[in-house]
Amino acid sequence: MSGFLFVVPPLVGHINPTVGVAAELAARGHRVAWASADPGLVRRLAGDEAVVFPCAGPVLTGEDGVRPAELRGPEALKFLWERFLVPLADAMAPGVRAAIGEFGPDVVVADQQAFAGGLVAERLRVPWATSSTTSAEFTFADALAGMPKVADWLDTLLHDLRGRIGDPSGTADPRFSPHLVLAFSTPELVGSGAGAGAGDRIRWVGPSMATRPTSADFPWTWLDPARATLLVTLGTANTDVGARFLAECRDALRCRADRMQAVIVDPANVLGANADLDDLNDLNDMGEKDDKDVLIRSSVPQLPLLERVDAVVCHAGHNTVCEALWHGVPLVVAPIRDDQPVVAGQVVDAGAGIRVRFGRVTAPKLGAAIDAVLHEPGYRAAAERIRTAFRAAGGARAAATHLEELAGATPSKEAT
Repeated sequence: MSGFLFVVPPLVGHINPTVGVAAELAARGHRVAWASADPGLVRRLAGDEAVVFPCAGPVLTGEDGVRPAELRGPEALKFLWERFLVPLADAMAPGVRAAIGEFGPDVVVADQQAFAGGLVAERLRVPWATSSTTSAEFTFADALAGMPKVADWLDTLLHDLRGRIGDPSGTADPRFSPHLVLAFSTPELVGSGAGAGAGDRIRWVGPSMATRPTSADFPWTWLDPARATLLVTLGTANTDVGARFLAECRDALRCRADRMQAVIVDPANVLGANADLDDLNDLNDMGEKDDKDVLIRSSVPQLPLLERVDAVVCHAGHNTVCEALWHGVPLVVAPIRDDQPVVAGQVVDAGAGIRVRFGRVTAPKLGAAIDAVLHEPGYRAAAERIRTAFRAAGGARAAATHLEELAGATPSKEAT
């Protein structure tokens, strides 16, 4: 029996892929724990019984804690690193050290954006693996070769961070463990040349899919099997900028009500149309509440729903893209920021979807893209090809086996 400590940022998309890996390790008899700045979020996603060591998080208040919606490109990158990633690492480091001391893991599994995990593990001489929950880091690292000033700026940030919380004599990039990098994707989506700089440390395990807690109130009987069904979602971190885009989606879909229906996820109620179940049949003449064509919900059971949809319109978040392609569902992607433009490029290059401009797309253009992914067979064929590759990669089971090998444990019978 070995011990595995997962160090994760307080971000749903970075915790979800590791939940299945942790569950698989636990099922094989290993000890599993977490270190996070949001223990409640980890327990919500991994289960109430999850062992979570609390860490501090960056203190972000007022304007400093809210990323301006208009930030894009280098300015968004600067904000992400200087206002979130580096402060998060500084804040989490004491808690990670305490967790390693108390839990005594054989391996630390550090999310690619939870730098404290790798740096503290390196300092304490504990083997560590990277959990790469977005494949964009592989192509981003390659792209830095063409942006020497940006590369130097990041190197300085990481060097200074290592001096504060890690081993000053260390050399490993905290985003890429020298021992093992678990990539929750496959080259069929990312591209055959991605991650070349990380060498043979990368293990392409495909998406890690795990059962998630879901509410029982989704109106499954609303879905009409006679029409194509779409899911529209911007993930959990983009509600501040989604009003115009979601409204264009709603307009495009209502124009196609004779042949399709849609579920729009609107957690912030920016459309002003979230309805309770009792309101589903209480429609006004303008159709401003949920109706027979467009169902607007604050949240949905995404994995079960993906089994019943024909296309997805999304922000190109890595988790949503991989979950859609796991089900062989083609996409219309409208990247907003961070890694999303890179992931959107992967979808387009793989032939599994169409990219539109988040800030400028209109209902007619959006509708044309939706029509294309639904009716031009090449998009679905590409999505199904990636689906086959994802399922063959092994997911959580393969990731657990690689972690066992790093811990020096004999892979369990469950791995075969």
